[in-house]
Amino acid sequence: MQDFVYHRASSLDEARRLGAEEGAAFLAGGQTLLRDLKHNRRTPTSLVKISGVLPREIDLRDGGITIGAGATHAEVAVSEVVRERLPALAGLAEHLGDPAVRHRATLGGAVVANEVAGDYPAACLALGATVHTTGRDLAAAEFFAGPGRTALEPGEIVTAVTFPVPAKAAYVKFLNPAARYAMAGVFVALAADGRPRLAVTAARADGAFRWREAEAALAATFVADALRDLRLPLKGLAEDLFADAAYRGRLAEVLARRVVALASGPAPGVAVFSHGSPLRSG
Repeated sequence: MQDFVYHRASSLDEARRLGAEEGAAFLAGGQTLLRDLKHNRRTPTSLVKISGVLPREIDLRDGGITIGAGATHAEVAVSEVVRERLPALAGLAEHLGDPAVRHRATLGGAVVANEVAGDYPAACLALGATVHTTGRDLAAAEFFAGPGRTALEPGEIVTAVTFPVPAKAAYVKFLNPAARYAMAGVFVALAADGRPRLAVTAARADGAFRWREAEAALAATFVADALRDLRLPLKGLAEDLFADAAYRGRLAEVLARRVVALASGPAPGVAVFSHGSPLRSG
């Protein structure tokens, strides 16, 4: 790890100014950035601590839930508003990492990291979320720009994310047996206007994406069997020690049917699987 200058911002304006300098990086919960620093994946010349100036409030307004970027996963998981109006998102946050990670890592950090196996990017895409920054509002589809990349400009900071409250929603993921991140995950939402959205994470090397063919099938009838004959194209699917493209594609197809069934059931939320057996749900 190379030397760097450490700044503790006292306001968002100061953070923006410091973060716009060449070689600067923002530090919130630090769960992704500090890992990358240890492995020399990133070598910033300065770190700007922003956790003290980011909003953390969670509010219901205008048919959506707005969550401050500084809110930790643990705070999202126990929020009464989120648990009551969008239990799939509360369950997603509850099953991220381990307790130590959930009490440090932030919503803003998770969306900015935009990791290939990230859970929040899939939720943002499926729910049609809006990402608020210090300068503008961006639809999730505009915000995410490939693995580890976003539309943020130098000095621009994510301040909150607004998730529209859907009629139905659920999230299902299958865990990597070693690292415990998602080998594949599928988030589905039926919007209040009846339009379905289905997003897949960890299956493709370029990160989370909406599966449009699945959405078209669900638009006709929102049942799991509507997806039975669909196949995810192998091109672009991720391959690693634990799964080749064919396996990962098949896994995403199975999870897609499971998540639609879960969303349509009596207790929609989140289900987590490992080696094909239910591990936990909530």
